[in-house]
Amino acid sequence: MPQTYPTALHGGGRGDLRSPGHLGILAIMLIADKIVLQTQLGDMVTRQALKGRETAALLRGIFKGSPCSQRSGVLRRLQVYKHCVPLVESGDLHLGKVSEIIGLLMLEARQLPGHALAELATLFVDVIKGGSLSNGKSLELFSTVLTALASSKESLAYGKGELNGEEFKKQLINTLCSSKWDPWTVIHLANMFRDIPLSAEELQFVVEKVLRMFSKLDLQEIPPLVYQLLLLSAKGSKKTVLEGIIVFFNQLDKRQKEEQRVPQSVDLEVATMPLDQLRHVEGTVILHIVSVINLDQDLGEELIKHLKTEQQKDPGKALCPFSVALLLSVAVKHRLQEQIFDFLKTSITRSCKDLQFLQASKFLQDLFPQQYDVTTVILEVVKNSAFGWDHVTQGLVDLGFSLMESYEPKKPFGGKAADTTYGLSKMPAQQACRLGASILLETFKVHEPIRSDILEQVLNRVLTKAASPVSHFIDLLSNIVVSAPLVLQTSSSKVTETFDNLSFLPIDTVQGLLRAVQPLLKVSMSVRDSLILVLQKAIFSRQLDARKAAVAGFLLLLRNFKILGSLSSSQCSQVIGATQVQADVHACYNSAANEAFCLEILGSLRRCLSQQADVRLMLYEGFYDVLRRNSQLASSIMETLLSQIKQYYLPQPDLLPPLKLEGCIMAQGDQIFLQEPLAHLLCCIQHCLAWYKSTVHLCQGAEDDEEEEDVGFEQNFEEMLESVTRRMIKSELEDFELDKSADFSLSSGVGVKNNIYAIQVMGICEVLIEYNFNIGNFSKNKFEDVLGLFTCYNKLSEILKEKAGKNKSTLGNKTARSFLSMGFVSTLLTALFRDNAQGHEESLAVLRSSTEFLRYAVSVALQKVQQLEETGQTDGPDGQNPEKMFQNLCKITRVLLWRYTSIPTVVEESGKKKGKSISLLCLEGLLRIFNTVQQLYAARIPQFLQALDITDGDAEETDINVTEKAAFQIRQFQRSLVNQFSSAEDDFNSKETQSLITVLSTLSKLLDPASQQFLQFLTWTVKICKENALEDIACCKGLLSLLFSLHVLYKSPVSLLRELAQDIHACLGDIDQDIEVESRSHFAIVNAKTAAPTVCLLVLGQADKVLEEVDWLIKKFTSLGSDTSEDSSQASNQTQALEKGVILQLGTLLTVYHELVQTALPAGSCVDTLLRSLSKTYAILTSLIKHYIQACRSASNTIPGRLEKLVKLSGSHLTPQCYSFITYVQNIHSESLSFVEEKKKKKNKEDEAAAVSTVMAKVLRETKPIPNLIFAIEQYEKFLIHLSKKSKVNLMQYMKLSTSRDFRINASMLDSALQEHNTEDAENEPDNEQSSTAEQPDENQEPKKKRRRKK
Repeated sequence: MPQTYPTALHGGGRGDLRSPGHLGILAIMLIADKIVLQTQLGDMVTRQALKGRETAALLRGIFKGSPCSQRSGVLRRLQVYKHCVPLVESGDLHLGKVSEIIGLLMLEARQLPGHALAELATLFVDVIKGGSLSNGKSLELFSTVLTALASSKESLAYGKGELNGEEFKKQLINTLCSSKWDPWTVIHLANMFRDIPLSAEELQFVVEKVLRMFSKLDLQEIPPLVYQLLLLSAKGSKKTVLEGIIVFFNQLDKRQKEEQRVPQSVDLEVATMPLDQLRHVEGTVILHIVSVINLDQDLGEELIKHLKTEQQKDPGKALCPFSVALLLSVAVKHRLQEQIFDFLKTSITRSCKDLQFLQASKFLQDLFPQQYDVTTVILEVVKNSAFGWDHVTQGLVDLGFSLMESYEPKKPFGGKAADTTYGLSKMPAQQACRLGASILLETFKVHEPIRSDILEQVLNRVLTKAASPVSHFIDLLSNIVVSAPLVLQTSSSKVTETFDNLSFLPIDTVQGLLRAVQPLLKVSMSVRDSLILVLQKAIFSRQLDARKAAVAGFLLLLRNFKILGSLSSSQCSQVIGATQVQADVHACYNSAANEAFCLEILGSLRRCLSQQADVRLMLYEGFYDVLRRNSQLASSIMETLLSQIKQYYLPQPDLLPPLKLEGCIMAQGDQIFLQEPLAHLLCCIQHCLAWYKSTVHLCQGAEDDEEEEDVGFEQNFEEMLESVTRRMIKSELEDFELDKSADFSLSSGVGVKNNIYAIQVMGICEVLIEYNFNIGNFSKNKFEDVLGLFTCYNKLSEILKEKAGKNKSTLGNKTARSFLSMGFVSTLLTALFRDNAQGHEESLAVLRSSTEFLRYAVSVALQKVQQLEETGQTDGPDGQNPEKMFQNLCKITRVLLWRYTSIPTVVEESGKKKGKSISLLCLEGLLRIFNTVQQLYAARIPQFLQALDITDGDAEETDINVTEKAAFQIRQFQRSLVNQFSSAEDDFNSKETQSLITVLSTLSKLLDPASQQFLQFLTWTVKICKENALEDIACCKGLLSLLFSLHVLYKSPVSLLRELAQDIHACLGDIDQDIEVESRSHFAIVNAKTAAPTVCLLVLGQADKVLEEVDWLIKKFTSLGSDTSEDSSQASNQTQALEKGVILQLGTLLTVYHELVQTALPAGSCVDTLLRSLSKTYAILTSLIKHYIQACRSASNTIPGRLEKLVKLSGSHLTPQCYSFITYVQNIHSESLSFVEEKKKKKNKEDEAAAVSTVMAKVLRETKPIPNLIFAIEQYEKFLIHLSKKSKVNLMQYMKLSTSRDFRINASMLDSALQEHNTEDAENEPDNEQSSTAEQPDENQEPKKKRRRKK
């Protein structure tokens, strides 16, 4: 019988026990234990599975016949499990069959007893360790086994001991995570752990193992694994998961950058990461994280929380390109957007501030050689987003606008907005605003789908923010248009909508907006037509601003739509530059159409010549540019100007004055207005005529009729200007109804009229001066005319100055803006001071003979440079052309520099009558120019310095060494300054010395702090301060500020401060009058006149800056100290270096304060500032002590010896002296009160009350910082006690309890009270008083001895 069972089992047909009807028989046979060969059972399952028959039915039969109540049943079940796991992983079975088997095994697993589950789980661990998994399907069963095992209560043998199910599971997970995994199994294992209940510790272990496996996987396998890990993080360890992912991709990015830096990598293993593949993987991972955050908001909160914490420790690790891209993708969810943007904006401004902080201090640069800049990181994200990161773009756009709005230029109350577009953005807020604009511009270039959205938002902001400054948005719009004018055609409707609102915008905004969209007008006819319609309506508007906007728009169109035959004036490059689109495809058609179009516009503009002065003014200022760009319009414009001037010109040759001034004004009730800006009209005519003669004549064709017509108006203008010149020279002030007796007050109608007349006459004289000089060709007669015109100008100018002085009017004190053009000013100055040609000598002598004229020429140059510095442009031709302005600046600087260095002020001043000397004006001009060039032309500083060096004019631009050139200029001014110091006391010019120091300070910014020239300049400055006993307060302040600004870029200034403090102490004496301070001086600049308050306040100001640096460092190393990552040893080394630097700085600072608190400072700002500074010092000492308390908590650190020394120094050299100083302060205040008391008796009651209240208020104000200082000292001592307990080092042994804690007791009142009583009755009190006064000299004297030893 037994022989037939195997046959039946192996056979088929009707007697086959595997058929459903025979499962019961099989189960009975198994129960009866008839099948003895267990291998046969396994073989049977394998064959059944391979043939695709009902394996599940067979397994169910086996399980039915193997009850868990019997040991043999359990063994048989175990055997089936052990057989099925490799079978499932073999890859031989169909996936459906595998799922069927695993499903059944999972169902039955929970019935297995604990020891069987443990054996089965151990088997799985061995399979994983051995790398036998092929498809990971069996891991579903493993998760069920581990889950069942965790709930098992029976004791299981493990090693030599026993564990319960939960502990056994823990050990298995531990073993599994400590063993080697095949890379391809990681995803399956991560997925499996999701189904297992894990404790926080186990989960952390699993997550860390999976994160370690990242580096062993192919890039393509990372995204699915990240997804599994994120799902697993629902159980916990969110921070670890996010941190691991961010750190991994940050390292990959860094490696990628290294590869790009060294393209030919020797190590082939490293250079195997294609950039596009990496970016696509990063993009997919970010999408996975965002999708999981959508389901689990806590993960998003954890991400922000983690990055905020990390940013405190290491901003470079927290905000890398990957993490910023991730944050921006998450920010699209509005719930987290505000938090994320606030965090990013704070990080950006903090990064900018930190960079600024580091750049200003060599001490900090040495401690932080690597400077992290978040702006480059964010712009890198924009670049990376080109690889299909569409989910990041919306976040980038929102961030860009958020930055531009949060940090936009601020409009001062009642004033004009401070426009930062002309200067360098130095403030963190300005840098953040610029970053916002850069993000939007770069995103616009990279992502086409979002372009219209960006454009629409920019235009909306230009319209809606009309009241606040919008220059930053207009600059962005300009850059956007230049980058893609053709693309913008698709969004032309947005632009035309904006045009509809032009009439409601301020004129500055209109001009900026039209300049920005100008390239678009050339490629889109519809946009141009809609603009013209809007402008034509605006010209008839009631609003003055709307009419001005119309004029601005029409002038822009005239400048940019050339008529056929117009000269392409290469000498006048367009403001927008070469990237504009030139619509010359159908040149003939376009030019013909343009002619009709331009003449139509000119017709519209002629109507404006009858409107208000402001509108006319815009036309006169704009016509020259139109002519220069569109020469075919010359005759029309000239005719227009001729007909306009004829209304005011009196042709009779002997009639004085030559122009009808009364026609230029208009009365409305009591008020008088300027109706026709006649001087501007004449100025426009002069410039247009000069351009016409120099340009058109040279290129005139053979069109005779036109030529005759043109010659007509040219001759008319020349005759008219000649006649006006002749008659203006003959005219007296009375001819214009102006003389010394005239009323110039702005409060009366007559005064306003006279002011208008005066400014017009002065303007006309200036216009004629320029005209006659230019056409004179160095003729003596013409130059005599120039001088005659100047005499007329000067008489009026003197009268206005005199009247303004009497009226004390702020308006009157303002010099009228000069009508001379910048180009002419540079030509005139060169002729007056540098023209050595023999043929010119006689005629120039006429002009040179008038000192007033020379001074006038230099002062106009000064005014022009000031205008350029403040607004980025000047009046007149080419005023908005940066290239021309730069060339003129170079010419003017050369002349002023030569004039100042050749003729010293001392020589000149001997013959001077009144007003500033020319040399001093030249120096002021140079100072303004050096500032302006650094602001507006930072990129062109090498060319500027090259232009000043006449000896080296032909050097290659690439060879220019800025430091050498700047050092050469510095040496010239150093000589002048030394001459000032060595001159006799009567010849010392304080104003000039201040200007020289400021010039040196400005030029020193061009020196490289690491160069030899910088060190030489610093050494020279120290020498000057040491050797010159300068008593001029302003010069002393300037010189010491220069010294400090240089010293901080070379090394920390604490030792310098100590020497200065010792000098202050020696100068002012000690608070204890019995002590004589050693009078050895380091710096002669510190003397009785300058020591207090000037030098003292400067020293305290610099000490406060050092305290800020120390405070910043303490915060840095406190956050580094909390780092527990793998790089903690590196962080620890850095922390130690920072701690050492901080303690050394504070140690030297304490010796500075040690000197100052013993100095008999006068009551007032010095005492007040010192008390506040001391409070800050103690607060920083306290934060340092708190750091060490924290360090002692986290590890059994002993405190460093240098900290102990610092505490000892504070206890011996500072705290006792502080209390003595407080007593001294109270004494000087009580003296001032008693002085008032004495005065009381001599004065009447009202005066007495006022005097007392004033002094009392002063005393209260100046003693206010005392309680704060006491509190700061006591807080410091309180935390010292804590640290002493933690570190087991008695730090309080160095601290003496103060005898003057009762600082509010008035000592003088106490003395008088004691004198009234019997001395014997109150013996205790005076004893205490004596003992305290006896102690004070001791406290003061011991450090004094120490100081002497140092000296």
